[in-house]
Amino acid sequence: MPIVLIVLFGYAITTEIRRAPIAVLDMDHSEISGKITACLDASDYFDLAYEVRNIGEAQQLFREGKIRMAVVIPDKYASASHPQGAIQLLADASDPNEATQLTAYATAIITQWAAANRLPRPQLDTDQTIALYGAPQGIRADVLLLYNPQMLGAYNFVPGVMGLILILICAMMTSVGIVREKETGTMEVLLVSPVKPIYIILAKVTPYLVISMVNIATILLLARFLLGVPIAGSLALLIFLSLLYTLVALCLGILISTIADSQQAAMLISSMALMLPVMLLSGMIFPIENMPDILQWVSNIVPAKWYISAVKDVMIKGLGFSAIQKELGILALMVLVLVAISVKRFKIRL
Repeated sequence: MPIVLIVLFGYAITTEIRRAPIAVLDMDHSEISGKITACLDASDYFDLAYEVRNIGEAQQLFREGKIRMAVVIPDKYASASHPQGAIQLLADASDPNEATQLTAYATAIITQWAAANRLPRPQLDTDQTIALYGAPQGIRADVLLLYNPQMLGAYNFVPGVMGLILILICAMMTSVGIVREKETGTMEVLLVSPVKPIYIILAKVTPYLVISMVNIATILLLARFLLGVPIAGSLALLIFLSLLYTLVALCLGILISTIADSQQAAMLISSMALMLPVMLLSGMIFPIENMPDILQWVSNIVPAKWYISAVKDVMIKGLGFSAIQKELGILALMVLVLVAISVKRFKIRL
């Protein structure tokens, strides 16, 4: 555990933004706009992943989660005859901390570009409009935050907590419940019966599935009416997604019960082996894009990563089934694989 913590805290856990994918909509195609775009692309903070032709393409990239920020340079903004020209920064504020950092980094880069060209120091207005004076018309960058304009932390907090609570409660309760049957000897009664192991497993997880449905309803009600987090997308799709994720958690609990020999061991494995990956490698707290490549690969086997991403798409962005097909497919595949492994490891003799 010390080695794991040192590696994670040393390399994976960082609040700095590195190589965040962005898109640029340059409608001016002037020398100044080209220099600003080149400065953003040359920075370690941004990766110019797309050059779009209209704002609709940028919005689609936002919905698909392919970019974190879009830079819009309007037509004739560098012309003296167009004094109101402005560079617009569009940031995805479903993660308010990341949106704040991205816009701050972009502001600093444009500021440094202005200083390098011997332009006056940019000024930050109270309405979050960044004014860069000194170009023929005065360059200005307007910041617009999408999906979460009020920068509320609950928009990012609620999906992460849903992923953490469901997987911990379901996996821990299932594993401890089955292991307790082994310790008390009541599992022998089931094993001598003609019931197949798969039916025994399904019977054991059914009560916890019902409890999980109550937990899902409670979390959504608290998020909507207490924290003010909207459910922009389909409620039925969100519940279906949560139930599928709950099945993954229940299957993890079954798998842990086939490994642990005591309730204490089952509880320890459930809490340590699931809580740390969910908190550190799911994108709940720290952006996955900032992690080393090997940890980004490891994060793909963490179910909470796919669940939290899909919940944000449905709950915050209001997207539909087609936008989360990949996440639903991966979670369904995890259910099948975990059930197959658990049934194979389930011992028919004590």
